[in-house]
Order: sequence, then C-alpha cells, then structure tokens
Amino acid sequence: MSDTGESTQRAVAAESVREALGLLKAAVSGVMIGQQDVIELALVTLLCGGHALIEGVPGIGKTLLVKTLARCVGGDFQRVQFTPDLMPADITGTNVFDLRTQEFRLARGPIFTHFLLADEINRAPAKTQSALLEAMQERQVTIDRVSYPLPATFTVFATQNPIEHQGTYPLPEAQQDRFLLKIKMDYPALEEEAELAESMARNDAPEARLERAIPRPVLTPEAWERLRGSLEAIEIQPATAAYAVKIVRETRRHPAVLVGAGPRATQAFMRASRILAALDGRDFVAPEDIKALAAPILEHRCVLRPEFELERVGSGEVLRGVLEAVEVPR
Repeated sequence: MSDTGESTQRAVAAESVREALGLLKAAVSGVMIGQQDVIELALVTLLCGGHALIEGVPGIGKTLLVKTLARCVGGDFQRVQFTPDLMPADITGTNVFDLRTQEFRLARGPIFTHFLLADEINRAPAKTQSALLEAMQERQVTIDRVSYPLPATFTVFATQNPIEHQGTYPLPEAQQDRFLLKIKMDYPALEEEAELAESMARNDAPEARLERAIPRPVLTPEAWERLRGSLEAIEIQPATAAYAVKIVRETRRHPAVLVGAGPRATQAFMRASRILAALDGRDFVAPEDIKALAAPILEHRCVLRPEFELERVGSGEVLRGVLEAVEVPR
C-alpha cells in the first residue's frame, strides 16, 4: 500500500474513533455532571479492552459512571460490595446440587456480566480479591476445574476510598498491575455542584435521568469491536514508542521508587495513547499523549520506598521527576 493510502486509512480510522467516542462522551455527560476527564479515561479503558481502578471519596458518582457506560454500549451491569467476609464463590459462583435432577448445576456469580463494579475492593482479603485475577487477565472463570468464558467486553471497574484505610487490605502489586488505568475522581467544581443542587431541587437527580437520557445503546457490541480493530491504523512513531519505554524504565531508577512499573505499563501506553490521539482528531500519537497518560498508567504500578513515604513524598511528585528526567522527542 502506498504512503498516501496508509495515510488515508489512518485518517479514516482516527475519525471513526473520534466520532464514536464523541457520541459516547456526550451521552455519559448527559447523565453525569462534570468529571469530563474521568469520563474520557473510562472510555479509553473500554476501548482498550482493559480494566480501571477508580479512586475517590464516597458520593461522587463512581457507581453512576459505570452504570451509564454499561447503558451506552448495551452491556449487563453487576455490582459487588466487597467486605471482609466476602468469599471468592460469592463473586465467581459455585456448583450446587439440584435435588430435582440429582445433578450438580452451576449457580453463576455476578462476575458473569459485561461490566462488574467491584465496590471498595480493598475491603476484602487477598483470597477474595484474587477471584478477579483470572477473569481480568484471561476473561474466563474456572470453577471446580472447569473453565467458563466471559464476554469479550468484560470490564472490571474497582473502587477505592483514598481516605479511609481502617479495616482494608491493600491490593498486591500483581493485582494492581492488571488494571490498565487508575482514575482519580475528585470533588466537583463549584459550578458543577450548584448544577447538581439545582437538578435535585427539580427532582431531576442524575440517577433518574439515566434511562431518559440514554433510551437505547449508543453503540452496539459489534460496532465497539470494530472500533477496537480500527485503532491499529493510528500510527506510533518509533521515537514516540521509545519515549514511553524510557519513562517506564525511569520509574525503576528513581531513588524514591522501591518497585517500578513493569512491561504491562509499556503495553498500556501503546494501547491508550492511540485513543487520546483519535480523540484529538489525529491519526498519530504525539509525546503529549504519553505524558497525559503517565499518572493514570504509572501511579498504581510504582511502590515508593518507606523512607520517602514518611517524608510525605507523593507519587505525583515522583512522576513529575520521572517525566523531567526523560527527554521529549522532537
């Protein structure tokens, strides 16, 4: 194929992704108030076929965000409240004996869905948290040595409260690494909270707008799969790919980092940066796309040394140092 043909293909792919994500973002924004950056990162997660860890205080719309995304793409939604007494079988399901048929049958757990909200995932012990690992990585569940496939669009959104740590079980590094992005949801701006108050005064809460604002899916699962395939046409120059690799490797050399990001972080950059480029109307990835994704991709993959944590050195400060240490390609 000629250079002109390849350029046209990239432009068409970028435009198709931009238009589709624009429709989805508009639909979600019709329900959610504010949180535009969060919505964009959630859409990046979906189109990449990844999973996201959402961190934010209670009451800022984490559940509503995931329910709205499921509505937009016509997917099933399940929510599991993680608690210290939650067992793996409560998530995956188990085989039960049917007295009528005298046979065992599978009672499927909430993991058999398209969108799973693992609410306050760090409130359950590691044994229960690990019930998600196979599903997130392989999109299948093994129960009594029999594997059952999950939908291709299976996506986990796990939430954490960044303030309250009493009675919690921190996620191990191996499990955090399986989340494509860490999305931080903050308090709404003054204007956004005022808009929320006005809508509540009109008895028009965001939760009540969901079915009215999105009466039918914005995209079919088939269209979603086609969009994922079209991302491959968006170009990543070798210099830009090398820039992402250097940033990931720099996290392993930073004096404040005990354990740096692994190769999954590099893969995340390559997948997610294409979507940011398409959202911006480009058919190529720019270094700015890599920089914009540095915090969502790297923060949960880097373990800081205890002595630096005692000195209140935050992950944001460390990542700024990492980015400053790596030269931006021209």
